Amino acid sequence: MEYNDIYDAQGNLTGRTHRRGKPWKPGEYGLVVCVWVYDGQGKLLLTRRAPGKSFAGTWENSGGAAKAGETSRQAIARELFEETGIRAEETEFELLGSDRDAHTLYDFYCLHRQTPVEEIVLLPGETDGVQWVDFDTIHQMIREKQICRIIANQFLRQESMLKLKQNAQE
Repeated sequence: MEYNDIYDAQGNLTGRTHRRGKPWKPGEYGLVVCVWVYDGQGKLLLTRRAPGKSFAGTWENSGGAAKAGETSRQAIARELFEETGIRAEETEFELLGSDRDAHTLYDFYCLHRQTPVEEIVLLPGETDGVQWVDFDTIHQMIREKQICRIIANQFLRQESMLKLKQNAQE
């Protein structure tokens, strides 16, 4: 059974926990973290959601819910490793921004890594495909609905910042 910390609307810990799968009460928020891994050569890493998951078969960046007791950076380091086998220190993740919806607080990160596809270790039941793609390909995948709407909207909001990061590495 997985538990998540409960935050208030301002992102403050309440000291209470929430059992995953139960409905959230008004004013309660959980933390979700996401990371865009970029190679410094114009490409971003995408993984494909495995069958049985929501949005199965669509492509996304790595991420997931923070577990109770985890900081945002601890959660993103764990999620990236679980989904891809890529290890990174918490301090290596650069915060792109934060957002909020009905019951979720989001922290969006980026990370510079040049990891060959053949070295990426996918988590069975979570991810079943991986690829490095350029920005034009991501736009094409969005038009073809190969990237789920939530991730597509996130990418479009953060694209200019990601391009700046890429250009700084080239």
